[in-house]
Amino acid sequence: MGPLDGVRVVEVGSIGPGPWCAMMLSDMGAEVLRLDRADQVGGPAGRPIDFVNRRGRRSVGVDLKHPEGAEVVLRLAEKADALIEGFRPGVAERLGIGPKECLERNPRLVYGRMTGWGQDGPLAQVPGHDINYLALTGLLHAIGPAERPMPPLNLVGDFGGGGLLLAFGVVCGVLEAARSGQGQVFDSAMLDGAALLGSMVHGLRQTGSWHDRRESNRHDGGAPFYGAYETSDGRWVAIAANEPRFYRVLVEALGLDLAELPPQLDQESWPAVRAQFAEIFRTRTREEWVKLMAPLDTCFSPVLTLDEAREHEHNVAREVFVPHDGVLQAAPAPRFERTPGRIQGPAPLPGEHTSAALADWGFAEDEIGALLKNGAVSESAAK
Repeated sequence: MGPLDGVRVVEVGSIGPGPWCAMMLSDMGAEVLRLDRADQVGGPAGRPIDFVNRRGRRSVGVDLKHPEGAEVVLRLAEKADALIEGFRPGVAERLGIGPKECLERNPRLVYGRMTGWGQDGPLAQVPGHDINYLALTGLLHAIGPAERPMPPLNLVGDFGGGGLLLAFGVVCGVLEAARSGQGQVFDSAMLDGAALLGSMVHGLRQTGSWHDRRESNRHDGGAPFYGAYETSDGRWVAIAANEPRFYRVLVEALGLDLAELPPQLDQESWPAVRAQFAEIFRTRTREEWVKLMAPLDTCFSPVLTLDEAREHEHNVAREVFVPHDGVLQAAPAPRFERTPGRIQGPAPLPGEHTSAALADWGFAEDEIGALLKNGAVSESAAK
């Protein structure tokens, strides 16, 4: 039993941060019911691109434009602790499943709204993706080599600033509702979440401790003691010798004399020292550096490929990646001692569990049959 055992969540199907949030909640024991669009039921065979993020819940196919489709969602909301949706502002209201309608049915419901720009503001109706939200927070400008900004995959906006913020909002809302007996709506925007993740950098910039140029700061590749270096075999290693004691060990391992180098925090000397470090790192292979550095008390790691990471001894020992549904995937986290999380099941096909799930959520057999017949809900034939 995970820490969220007994919590029921309705996930109105979306992409990106919504499914990732629902995966996190499911991994921690929540019962998450995903509502997929009826036109996705019985579609092309095969896994969706984000199948890992869809793990651990059941799927009901619902036609939200059908006169009775909205009623299905509202009845599910009556039984839920939380509902999450990822429509543009106003769409849920037009479909008849907005906060007003849902909270009238269930005053204790926590209604989470996931968007890029937020529910209000000049850009609320403008389309966007992860890189766009990072661009407006200033973070994209700060990330990458000196020559150009570099998107950090879609980790900061979609998942860290989006899905994690949404999951945090659900848990906070459910805890508060347990005390007050009242639900509420919360606005979770990837723009807000990305800005929040960048709090330290914005703070450093405004206090004069961050240069507005890429590769000129301590943590953006500017400092010679914090960054990645290519090795003689075309691979890479990462160092993070921020503290003086770690820096001293690093310098000695590189065969240099600390007394002959400029002071560690002398930023004017960083480009020259970085070039010196780079030349030395290119004299050995990645594995030779691992053997040299592993026994030393400094912050050093080989830069592993995605395939290598799954096989690294530390990741294997901690079971960071676990097999499920024929695929090694990240294990549930954080790790609770008494109520550990677990992967509750594979990613469902859209509409795979329509009849069984609706029955478990209070629909009578004849009601389910009528809804299937009139097209308000749909069910996958492949199970």
